[in-house]
Amino acid sequence: MAPRTPGNPLGRLSLPAKMVFGLILASVVAALYFVVFFTDIDGQISAAEGAENSLKAELQSAEDAKAAFQKDVEDKTRRQQIEREQKKILPDEAETPSFLAAVQGIATISGVSLTSYKPEDELNDEYYVRVPMSLSMTGRFHQIARFFYGVGQLERVINIEDIQMTVVTRPGGEAGEEVILEVKCMATAFRAKRAGETLKGKQ
Repeated sequence: MAPRTPGNPLGRLSLPAKMVFGLILASVVAALYFVVFFTDIDGQISAAEGAENSLKAELQSAEDAKAAFQKDVEDKTRRQQIEREQKKILPDEAETPSFLAAVQGIATISGVSLTSYKPEDELNDEYYVRVPMSLSMTGRFHQIARFFYGVGQLERVINIEDIQMTVVTRPGGEAGEEVILEVKCMATAFRAKRAGETLKGKQ
């Protein structure tokens, strides 16, 4: 009797068994594919979420840096504005020409005749330097008062000191002639002290 050749084991299965085996095999393959595919997608999602969080952190850092920079710019602009305003009141230099121009401008507006002016020696004070100038002028009383008021309204601080008034009249001296005042005074402006500066002491 000839030996029996083993055949295909699936060949001995009935059709329903073959169908069940096929479904099981397809399910295993599908499960393996799903596990591999899902793991890859899950890794990509995690990487994308990590990148998104990193970008959000960088964006927040950039916004914080922008806000800090903007604040620094605003602070610098505000300091520069304050410095400009302070230099109008207390400049770094004597600025005698602008000092005199301001006084002459007020005299012209007030109707006062500025007859003479003479810059005097600067005087050292504890926190600033005095910049005095001797003035002589003539005008009616209300014009002189308007001149003093106008000087007080200037941005730069100017003190009027040592005021001396002399009453004079127009040539002829007739009754009813309007009285004119001759005024001598000291107009004193101020400037900031320089480092190590030594001047004549305060009088």
